[in-house]
Amino acid sequence: MLSYDAPMPAAQGQKDTAAMTTLSGQAAAPTTAGGRAQTYQHHHIWLVTGPAGCGKSTVAEHLSQALSLPYIEGDSFHPPANIEKMANGTPLTDADRWDWLTVLREESTRLISSGSEGVVLTCSALKRKYRDVIRVAAYYDPSLLIHFIYLDASEETLLQRVAQRKGHYMGANMVHSQFDILERPGEDEKDVIKVDVSRTLEEVKGDALHRVVKVMGDDEVEEEQQ
Repeated sequence: MLSYDAPMPAAQGQKDTAAMTTLSGQAAAPTTAGGRAQTYQHHHIWLVTGPAGCGKSTVAEHLSQALSLPYIEGDSFHPPANIEKMANGTPLTDADRWDWLTVLREESTRLISSGSEGVVLTCSALKRKYRDVIRVAAYYDPSLLIHFIYLDASEETLLQRVAQRKGHYMGANMVHSQFDILERPGEDEKDVIKVDVSRTLEEVKGDALHRVVKVMGDDEVEEEQQ
């Protein structure tokens, strides 16, 4: 189970710092629309996914801050009808999700069009076809790369996590319903990074950041190419 009170191990902190140094040679600088020159071959959308209680918001906020990228909290874009359904323990249908997923995709591309080098986004993306809705963004813009950071945990672990939440509309029934429809990413989904969240929160955050930074480092434009 994730622990929000566990101190960050020194080795993990050193790992994150080393990863950021590998990426840019220095601490990440803020990104502004019309700011520093493009340093990557692509724009990246980092979509943090998984069922309720897996820690999507916490991990996404950490990535957003560490990489100086804008953060989109997917739940805040649900229409009131969806939120009311979830608060009442009624699972969302595919029809409830289509417009929401499209809005998240469009908001991500809007921020990138405004000058951001990338975006960090949270969305459960429980089914492959939901993930495919976000993937459509890259069909229209070859400069985009879509990545899914799937936070993997057992239903028991997430039920324990959700039980500790106060005043959140996602309850135990929603965890059950999400696992009922969950389609874990397949081996052929090459744009997925799977992160085990049965560890401490700091270990999960550090692992996710390290792996994201490695991908971005591989996409970095060599100085002589600029």
